[in-house]
Amino acid sequence: MNMMTDTQLCSDTQLVNRCLWGDRDAFGKIVERYQGLICAIAYSICGDINRSEDVAQETFLAAWRNLDSLKERDHLKQWLCGIVRHIIQESQRRATRDPISRSAPLDEGVADGGDELEPSEQMISKEEQAILWRVLEGLPAVYREPLILFYRQEQSLAEVAGALDLSEDAVKQRLSRGRAMLSERMAKFVETALHGSRPGKVFTLGVLAALPLVATSAKAVTAGAAAAKGTGAAKSGFLAAWLAPFIGIFGGLTAAWLSVRIAPTEAERRVKKASFIVLWVFVFTWCFIAQPLVKALGESCHWAAATKYAVMAGFWWFYAAVAAAIMVVAFRQIITIRRQFEAAGGVSQPSGASPTWRTRLALVACLHLAFSWVVYLAWDTGDRAWAAWSAAALVLMAAWYVYRLRGMAGSVSASIRVTATHIAVLCGAALVVLNLRMDVWLAERREVSLDEIHQLLPIWVMPLLTIGLVAWVAILWMMTMPRTKSTSHR
Repeated sequence: MNMMTDTQLCSDTQLVNRCLWGDRDAFGKIVERYQGLICAIAYSICGDINRSEDVAQETFLAAWRNLDSLKERDHLKQWLCGIVRHIIQESQRRATRDPISRSAPLDEGVADGGDELEPSEQMISKEEQAILWRVLEGLPAVYREPLILFYRQEQSLAEVAGALDLSEDAVKQRLSRGRAMLSERMAKFVETALHGSRPGKVFTLGVLAALPLVATSAKAVTAGAAAAKGTGAAKSGFLAAWLAPFIGIFGGLTAAWLSVRIAPTEAERRVKKASFIVLWVFVFTWCFIAQPLVKALGESCHWAAATKYAVMAGFWWFYAAVAAAIMVVAFRQIITIRRQFEAAGGVSQPSGASPTWRTRLALVACLHLAFSWVVYLAWDTGDRAWAAWSAAALVLMAAWYVYRLRGMAGSVSASIRVTATHIAVLCGAALVVLNLRMDVWLAERREVSLDEIHQLLPIWVMPLLTIGLVAWVAILWMMTMPRTKSTSHR
């Protein structure tokens, strides 16, 4: 009895040391200590009680075989959690590659039939398991694991907090949010099930078959018109949501094209065309090729959530830094060309038509449309107030830009400086909005609390990246400043 008490009081490090000396009872105590956690994690991922117990057994057997590879023995719990997740991921990957492995063995039915428990001996039926997992599967893992661990093992808040390395307040918050989401899922499940059980087309056709021909035709036409209307509305909503992120790209492309078209000199056109091609090739490559590749790399390497957030933060910072560098260099070259043009006495277009106010207004509209992605992010996450404020700010800044361009027809260098300043203000405003609301939008999209987002992406990361980006642009602007040539008299 005293030996058992001593074993119960042993730390993980002491139990691991005993196991390495061949003490099987010590490993049995490790299994007793963590079997609830490992089974809960396995069930939270695979959704099958019997399978989760098999995976948990496989986890402990793998741990016993590789116990000498555990360097930090006080991290035994985290090590076991990593093993069970790896085993399930490998199993799912093999099942995806080999469809035959997903089929049940031929003798499974015979085995099940011979050893099947009586209904009174079964803790939960297969039908109940299916319903249970259908409800739990839709919950995010951060809420599903604490719920399963808390209710299935009847553990206290302190034990759940210790098992998941969380504070009790965090466990309370996750359980509360999880219960609320569980209620919503149950309500949705009942709603869907009842909706699916309503009489369908077969019932309708049976009734219509008993009616006169004219009545049947009238009903069919009415039903067809209503169905077409509903389908059209659904397609329209889907199309709007799908096209929204591309509106900014369209605005930016059109603004760049108009800017090339109204350039006052051929030299400026060449610079704008070159920067236009370089910038948009980079944008499309980074957004539509590099981003999916980074996400695929994260999945294949099994990055932790915090690692994914850190990598993506650096990924988009680099994107902004390169895009800013291209724009700064282009503006510096254009300003130099326009100064040389004015110094040579040029005050109007040497070739091509002069830009009309209609063209200028289209350029202004498209330029500000390129920043509409901020409005879209706010609207998409339900942040209606900030979406409205951002849209209003874009409209006001567009009006201010048009006002400042008035009376500058004879000074082309002044107008490009105004444009450069205005784009800098637009970028600065976007950075301010992102610093104030990005964590809120991420929490809404991931359906987690702000505290959990701040654990994955600390609150100081966005301001630090913003300061670094502003400093980078300032250094580039200073480095690309044209040097004044001074003549020395001998």
